[in-house]
Amino acid sequence: MVKKLDKQRRLKKKTNYTKRLILLKGNSPRLVIRKTNRYIILQIVKSNDAKDKIVYSVNTKELLKHGWSEDKKGSLKSLSAAYLGGLLLGKKAKDLKEKIILDTGLIPNTKGSKIYAAVKGVADADIEINYGEKVLPTEERIAGENTKVKDIFEKVKGGIEKQ
Repeated sequence: MVKKLDKQRRLKKKTNYTKRLILLKGNSPRLVIRKTNRYIILQIVKSNDAKDKIVYSVNTKELLKHGWSEDKKGSLKSLSAAYLGGLLLGKKAKDLKEKIILDTGLIPNTKGSKIYAAVKGVADADIEINYGEKVLPTEERIAGENTKVKDIFEKVKGGIEKQ
């Protein structure tokens, strides 16, 4: 039964088992980032004998509780929301003393993408994670070019940092 399930997940392109094996051998907590059609889900996962346990989790939908404008609800998968989600996850996981590694799953690694905005948010919350400065999006892109988005971004960021 297990082998059949593995083959199905591999054929449906849901799991890259080669990449997963490498990540599990690292024996470190992983920052798992997944994108949906509406939100970005960020989790810190620990594995024990290839069994994953979610230790901390944040959905960008939680930004609505921190002052994200209800009329900007459709932008909860934006670069700004990814950064703020990472910052919120980092604040939740402030007692985590281990170094974490990035697990993007099947999402392609693209310079300046939402994934690296979330990584920057986690790193800005003083969680130790390896990343290269070259792949991070610029501060201007994270804060947003539109003045309305910039105002919302600063308001939410201030609310998260006060926690």
